[in-house]
Amino acid sequence: MAKPQTLDNHVRVVRGYLTALILLLINLIWAVGRLAARPSWAAGENVLLAVALFLLGGYARRFALTVQDRVIRLEMRLRLQGVLPQEMRPRIAELTLAQLIALRFASDAELPALTAKVLDEGCRSKPAIKALIRDWQPDELRA
Repeated sequence: MAKPQTLDNHVRVVRGYLTALILLLINLIWAVGRLAARPSWAAGENVLLAVALFLLGGYARRFALTVQDRVIRLEMRLRLQGVLPQEMRPRIAELTLAQLIALRFASDAELPALTAKVLDEGCRSKPAIKALIRDWQPDELRA
């Protein structure tokens, strides 16, 4: 059974993806080296292809994370509408994306007080907000 997710182990590293990006970078460096050693149209074409593959790999991850962040923003705004007292609900719009992403790990019980603290004290750092969470709620469905 997997270890329960906590503040200390919640960051997700996909080793296969990281390995693929490293291999694409090595391929790019190798292609540039071949072009420098023996300039030709074919070597230039290989460099262009290597650049395109490396960029494609990077953008694929960035696009997935952007969509994930948009879903988290929507989820948290809806969640806050349900758990915050009526007088705090207009302040939901004051929360930044980074604050919403960090707050998603808080339980519904501690979310109102934690949200007030974040807004009142102007805490913008994701690690600092996450460190304030006492009842950690894991997020296992991450990109």
